[in-house]
Amino acid sequence: MNLRQLKNYAQRARRDFIAAVTARAADFGLTESGNAPLKENGDMVFIAGRPFPASVAAPRRRLIVQIEQCGFGRVMDEMAYTWFNRFVAIRYMELHGLLDHGMRVLSHPAGAAQPEILQHALDVDLPRLNKGELVRLKLDGAQDEALYRLLLIAQCDALSGALPLLFDPIGDPSELLLPRSLLHTDSLVRRLVDGVEESAWRSVEIVGWLYQFYISERKNEVMGKVVKPEDIPAATQLFTPNWIVKYLIQNSLGATWLATYPDSPLARHMDYYIAPARQTEEVQAALAAITPGVLNPEELTLLDPAAGSGHILVEAYDLFKEIYLERGYSQREIPRLILSKNLFGLDIDPRAAQLASFALMMKGLADDPGLLTHPVKLNVVAIADSSNLDVDQIEQEISLADYGLVRFDLLALKELFFHGSTLGSLIRVPAAVAAKLPDLARLAALQSQDSFLKNTLRDLRRLVSQARMLSRRYDAVVANPPYMGSQHMTAMLKCFSRNQYSDARRDLFACFIQRGLSLAADGGYSAMVTMQSWMFLSVFEGFRERLLKTVTLKSMAHLGARAFGSISGEVVQATAFALQRISLPGHAPVFLRLLSGDELDKKRALRERREKYEGTPQGDFQKIPGSPIAYWISDRFRALFEDGVPLDILVDAKSGLSTGYNDRFLRRWWEINIGRIGFGMKSREEALLSGKKWFPHNKGGAFRRWYGNHEYVVNWEDDGREIRAFGTESGGRPKSRVQNAKYYFRPSLTWSDVSSGPTAFRLNEGGDIHGHKGNCAFVTERA
Repeated sequence: MNLRQLKNYAQRARRDFIAAVTARAADFGLTESGNAPLKENGDMVFIAGRPFPASVAAPRRRLIVQIEQCGFGRVMDEMAYTWFNRFVAIRYMELHGLLDHGMRVLSHPAGAAQPEILQHALDVDLPRLNKGELVRLKLDGAQDEALYRLLLIAQCDALSGALPLLFDPIGDPSELLLPRSLLHTDSLVRRLVDGVEESAWRSVEIVGWLYQFYISERKNEVMGKVVKPEDIPAATQLFTPNWIVKYLIQNSLGATWLATYPDSPLARHMDYYIAPARQTEEVQAALAAITPGVLNPEELTLLDPAAGSGHILVEAYDLFKEIYLERGYSQREIPRLILSKNLFGLDIDPRAAQLASFALMMKGLADDPGLLTHPVKLNVVAIADSSNLDVDQIEQEISLADYGLVRFDLLALKELFFHGSTLGSLIRVPAAVAAKLPDLARLAALQSQDSFLKNTLRDLRRLVSQARMLSRRYDAVVANPPYMGSQHMTAMLKCFSRNQYSDARRDLFACFIQRGLSLAADGGYSAMVTMQSWMFLSVFEGFRERLLKTVTLKSMAHLGARAFGSISGEVVQATAFALQRISLPGHAPVFLRLLSGDELDKKRALRERREKYEGTPQGDFQKIPGSPIAYWISDRFRALFEDGVPLDILVDAKSGLSTGYNDRFLRRWWEINIGRIGFGMKSREEALLSGKKWFPHNKGGAFRRWYGNHEYVVNWEDDGREIRAFGTESGGRPKSRVQNAKYYFRPSLTWSDVSSGPTAFRLNEGGDIHGHKGNCAFVTERA
């Protein structure tokens, strides 16, 4: 698969599709500046003087409502993405022979200019296709564009039963915005067919790559800013390489199966499964107590709470299939069981959910072509807001008491999902709401002929469905969760994470780690790939300590940088890991240190189990202050933190002077008249009385042991008068930071804050001013 080709196509496609649907909206009098009036006249309507069929009026009204609620630009972006997804889906299906009529819809197998379905239009049998109109347009001879639109819309309608998230039935507002001029040589259809070579469509994985590349330009636009709710998918989406996904699934779902059936042939299909380290008898007994003696494949469940384009679910499908085959199920019955009982996916981006549902259906179709004829209901949900739920209307039209409900039950559900499309899977369903879900589901199943009540009940069904998925527990929770630091969160999201995930609030990925564990069943697994910062940084200290005390870390592939490949443009320092929801501080995890090399090197090293560390109980990480996951250090080194004397008992570690403008205030000592430099000063008072301007300055520097790096002098004339005043000339705040000045000129030990080599301490006999980029320890009276 040529990823660069996909990236070039998808980035241009986003611009082209947005321009195309915007132009189509203008045909119906819908623009960013306003909407043209519509006049009805019998079976015709007129918009800005142009005639249209009366059937245009209803979907146009619904489109206007969407624009009023979300804004013109956002609706055009969503419609463009929806049509892009549909074209991608049809292209994949036609190349794999998955369309019932057997013809290509976007291309021709012989390379002809016209799509195959257009050449054989009279032979096409699609549900609800207007045959009379089809024949009329075909006989006209000059209506190929209109004829092709008719066929394409009928094809989308035919797929709506099996793929309702992606394809809407005839009459949906998106039908209006199907781009025009689809048969031109430079049309959107032709660019898709010519822009991505046929060999790239062999695996359904292509839809994930196209999704990432399609939104990549928008991601660049919003990165580094406070991210609006509608931009969270673009800002946080990252397509996970296949080998990392396999590690996550094999060490969660696969580990669940092998714990019960250690001799299962499934292990032969799991190249990235990490066998457990040898454990103490106590740990073995605890694990044996929670391991079921028998597993029913139909009862195993896996959730991806940030499903994106469905890559994790697709890979999990393959492993579930192997499990079913091992238990003797027939290949034809397996797809329906996996799709309906085993796999669950949630996301906040409806467009990503479209692709996830499509990718799963394609996996199933490869094993059971009958899925299109008799579709299965997928457990893939785009979490929605509840703002459209009209509680007053339901209460007025229906007796809630007949369903064991009161008004408060509906209001509680509505409040829970008021920010559903922003908070997504992080929402926890309170026990009181969960208890009412069966009654709410009975109410939502009610059928009504009233169009307004019908839409309200549809909204209620959606909220109940997502609440049910968020309130149950799963055997495995697997994800590449979104990464977003708190500095980029909106005030609402920041407040929510602080209240609901206080230990993890610094980044969304940490919140998802916590949420993944709460979604896992007792003894179940949560496997994720995230940034590595939670392993070490002090802001995650409480988060780490809670994790080490309450769950068991089974294995970790510490990936470092470049694990996601250069084409993705991501340089995050990552780690992949599997946690089990049981507290076993004496359990010894297995770590693989994969920090060197590029993506291919890391992939190979993981398969070969290189640089493996095991044998250290996870409780031992808490012996080190801050509980960093420092798995590579020796037992002897770790023991120093228990037996040794803490440094802060002997010394004060301080950061020093920050000039705010080194070029102005620093010089190399040989650049200054030696007579103007104050060497050997014992205190600030002595330096002030000396009348000297320049004094030795220790600012860290390159790796050097024991002594040295005495190259700079700093302008500290008159006790730093100029430095202290720097930035205040126009009434502003000082740009310099004169920190811990009482320690200046005292003897110390220094070491560089940033260094490519190991830590190196240097003795300073005194007489200098230390800088903030070099750490400094001053011997105290306690020593």
